[in-house]
Amino acid sequence: MVSLRALQKLRSNLGVEPGSDVTERLARNAEKWAPRRRLSRALACALLCSSAVLLECRNAAAFEIFGIRLWGSDDKEDAGITDPLRYSVAIEAPDADDNLRKRLENASGLKADEDRPVSGSLGLMAKARADREQLVAALYGDARYDGVVTVSIQGRDIDSLPPDAEFTGPQPIPVTIRVEPGRKYTLGNIRLEGDAADLLGADYGLIVGGDASSGAILKAEAAIVRALKEEGRPLARVTGREVVADHASTMLDVTLTVAAGPVAGYGETTVEGTEAVDRDFTRYMTGLQRGHQYSPEEMDRARDRLLGLEVFNSVTVRETEALDADGNIPINVEVSERKFRYLGLGATASNTEGLGLEGYWGHRNLFGRAEKLRITGSISGIGANDISELNYNAGIMFEKPGVVGPASKFFTNLNTVYEHPDAYDRFSVKGEVGLSYELTRQQSVSAEVALDYSRITDSFGKHEYLIASVPLQYVFDNRDSKLNPTKGFRFLAYAEPSYDLKGGAAFVKLKGEGSAYRALDEAGKFVAAGRVGLGSILGASLPEVPADRRFYAGGGGSVRGYAYQGIGPKDNGQPIGGLSWFETSVELRYQMTDTIGVVPFVDAGTVSTKQFPDFSDVKVGAGVGLRYITPFGPLRVDAAVPLNRSPGDPDFGIYAGIGQAF
Repeated sequence: MVSLRALQKLRSNLGVEPGSDVTERLARNAEKWAPRRRLSRALACALLCSSAVLLECRNAAAFEIFGIRLWGSDDKEDAGITDPLRYSVAIEAPDADDNLRKRLENASGLKADEDRPVSGSLGLMAKARADREQLVAALYGDARYDGVVTVSIQGRDIDSLPPDAEFTGPQPIPVTIRVEPGRKYTLGNIRLEGDAADLLGADYGLIVGGDASSGAILKAEAAIVRALKEEGRPLARVTGREVVADHASTMLDVTLTVAAGPVAGYGETTVEGTEAVDRDFTRYMTGLQRGHQYSPEEMDRARDRLLGLEVFNSVTVRETEALDADGNIPINVEVSERKFRYLGLGATASNTEGLGLEGYWGHRNLFGRAEKLRITGSISGIGANDISELNYNAGIMFEKPGVVGPASKFFTNLNTVYEHPDAYDRFSVKGEVGLSYELTRQQSVSAEVALDYSRITDSFGKHEYLIASVPLQYVFDNRDSKLNPTKGFRFLAYAEPSYDLKGGAAFVKLKGEGSAYRALDEAGKFVAAGRVGLGSILGASLPEVPADRRFYAGGGGSVRGYAYQGIGPKDNGQPIGGLSWFETSVELRYQMTDTIGVVPFVDAGTVSTKQFPDFSDVKVGAGVGLRYITPFGPLRVDAAVPLNRSPGDPDFGIYAGIGQAF
């Protein structure tokens, strides 16, 4: 919902007097317009409003979990309202399709706040008038420029009501919103002027006969400005927008005038909002070097890097409106700090792997420069194993960013593990020290040195190992979301040369994984997701490789429907692992509602004692999962069955956790 103050500011910026209701009159009087009519002010209002919409859904009977309100409102929210007046809303749009109807409902502040009273009759009138502008903007967002929006309170059109109208009688007061969507427009003549005269509108989505929605025009404007800024021009901007609707042909002519401005370097970077985090360190971590040519991609990376420190709730990195005396562009960074200490609990559950519990404590800003300390502990196998065979894990991790440049991060870990999976029993203490580096916004590398002492009992007997290794990793990731991607690709390449200081064996573990995501419809309700992984251990025989470093498959994060480590070679029914591994998964993720999703899937995998997979015994599992979307990632419940079950394999598997399967 856009506030009255925001709308008044919009009107002021557009030269519209308060109360003139330009957008409503333009829509209501569409039939009286000349065949062509300029829409520059009305469309500008719609464009600006559509980029400023903030929906606040409130209902009675609040429910919160982890500090996140899942539904409902708090009675405290009503306590400060003077002369509270309750209302009910009915939106009538008989000629609108389902998508437009949903768009209108989402744009309506009256609908979003239906269970929250307004401040008296004046408050209801103000909210209704603001709502009408938002609904007109929603119609423009669907390329409908001759629609009509009528708002009535107690059966009376708000345009016929006096400014001091009083709404009495039983509450809630009935409010009716009538929407006649009108016709859908397409783009007509496209003209780019000024410093954009040499550009082609079609390269930015402005195509004759194409999408004429306000969102498409906004997107094209942003893309044009971005293209000029990528030339090192920080002051590039749209200086003029002329939009003319031809109601006879239902076409929209668009003329955009753009000023590129000069090429410039970075000037001084100023930081505001830091308290406990060192201000100079924050400036250093932007990586914006004074005099270096301006780049919007570097600005984006600077913001992402600061957010990646995990010490700020919000980060804004923007250029000023003018160059400094040296012809450089000063940069302003505004941040707000978050709580640095945190404590958490987590759980996973599976009918094949039992219950797992995890607890952790951490500090995000240990010495004032975003140093992280995290202490974790977990127990798993509860219900699946005897109490003497539960799995325990404890660890401490320290990270320090910016040690050899803003894109770098030093890390060290110490972990101890006592676990009893089907394949082996293991006690281990492992320490590692490493460095990661962000090559680009989408690419990163890391290298570390690790020393791992372990005592392992498996099918080959009892052994002690002291493994020195140098894990190396490369990651490419251009997904649009880490928690719930709808497009993009992620690839990981991993190599770990290792040497057993006690046994003398030397080997290298190689692994590659890739996952891809693609939305099958414009709304992103259907997303196809696929994953493939391949690995090999070279240089040593199976008994010489510690059991925990061999490859395994099966379980909730692998081939669902099978037991954890249940796929691959076995000795008397006990998994022994392998020297090579292959897995693949395919999912179709269907978003039924804003919060509920259904995911049918098929997984397959194989493990071999040979150095390369021979695919002689590929296991396949299939099933369906439910997703509940939350701000911290999807809550996942998957049920799967093995399609080529062997003796000893479970009849089915049920898995629960946080996040998508991949």
